[in-house]
Amino acid sequence: MRKLVLLLLFGLLVSVSSMTLAQDNPVVIEWWHIQIEEDRQAFWEGVATQFEEANPGVDVQITVLENEAFKSQLVTVMQGGNPPDLFQSWGGGPLWAFAEAGLVRDISEFMDANDGEWRNSFASEGVLNLWGLGDEQYGAPFNFGPVGMWYNKALVEQLGFDPENPYETWDEFIDVVEAAKEAGIAPIAVGEAEKWPGHFWFAYLALRLGGGPAYQAAYDRSGAFTDQPFVDAYQYIANLVEMGAFQEGFLGMGFSDAGAMFERGEAVFHLMGTWDVGFGPSVCDCEPLGENRGWTTFPVIEGGAGNPTDVFGGGDGFAVGINAPDEAIEFLQFITSPEIQEVASGIWTLPTNVGGEAYLEDNPYGELWLNAMGEAPVIVSFLDQFYPPALGEAVNDTVETVFAQAATPEEAAQALEDAAVFELEQ
Repeated sequence: MRKLVLLLLFGLLVSVSSMTLAQDNPVVIEWWHIQIEEDRQAFWEGVATQFEEANPGVDVQITVLENEAFKSQLVTVMQGGNPPDLFQSWGGGPLWAFAEAGLVRDISEFMDANDGEWRNSFASEGVLNLWGLGDEQYGAPFNFGPVGMWYNKALVEQLGFDPENPYETWDEFIDVVEAAKEAGIAPIAVGEAEKWPGHFWFAYLALRLGGGPAYQAAYDRSGAFTDQPFVDAYQYIANLVEMGAFQEGFLGMGFSDAGAMFERGEAVFHLMGTWDVGFGPSVCDCEPLGENRGWTTFPVIEGGAGNPTDVFGGGDGFAVGINAPDEAIEFLQFITSPEIQEVASGIWTLPTNVGGEAYLEDNPYGELWLNAMGEAPVIVSFLDQFYPPALGEAVNDTVETVFAQAATPEEAAQALEDAAVFELEQ
């Protein structure tokens, strides 16, 4: 009996000693993200606290940076070979470049443990693959959504079209654009002063015209950005500009102003991401469109090589630095777990895990978005984030030259190809 008591006491002392040691020498997880909004910062702080409480001896240290400052500082620490343990990532080219330089961890072992439980928890393999390359996985998506065509149902009906289905093909879309022009209503709102909203048009047009194979060929250099789908995508934009499809002064109008214009009912269409819901009223001091706000997929281009259900979109995720402890990977798994995604769906619009539709029951567009993502054989992410930084910038710059009628489609395509040669072949 005395021996048993001594053993129990010894075990208690070891346990207390271990806890003290863990507190004195915690496992530090350095985590960088760009969610500067107050509610999002508070959410992530709460997630970190939850994980720390469930894992004594772990200390999650958060650094919050504005988007451009984050990109700049990340490059600096990467060049020094000391990346954060967990950091914001949109996947694709920049992340793959970090992998080639040996700056991120392959977390496939964790993804595939327990018969692939973590890997199989994601609703879209195509989205998950953006954070990996080949058989390796470097991170995971936290949210992802399709870019789509927001439209004003009341205006569409006023123009004589079906408010529940304003178009299916590009030609039918142009019919609505022309009717709006005749009625003195701006057909499309775009904030081209910031460039990236215009690149949404180019990206979707190229996807419809050339499909995933055109994008893949241009990136792996078996093809080029001077191939016909990309030249034609610039040409479609040039045609829209020439016919006056965009609002007056679109070159000087930013994303917020274009969103506010659409929310006020001054334009029929606004090609934008899922975040556009409710954004307008916050910047225009106006009543939200409410039931008059419709959402549909990008028009089908008859004869295009792309699948009509291919999706262009994007979202946020996190990658794992090369020196990260295993606990950082476990934390990432916790971040993408159903219990966290369910709470987060009230802040971010579209979670990435299986069963996410249950979190969107009160969102009138949730089913549309999930169906669009689920039916997409090809998903192309934001080009200015997916490509290496200089090439992504070239996409935005060349698209702007076409919007400004300062370059022909052929000239724009050649400028983009020149940037691709320098960035992808050197």
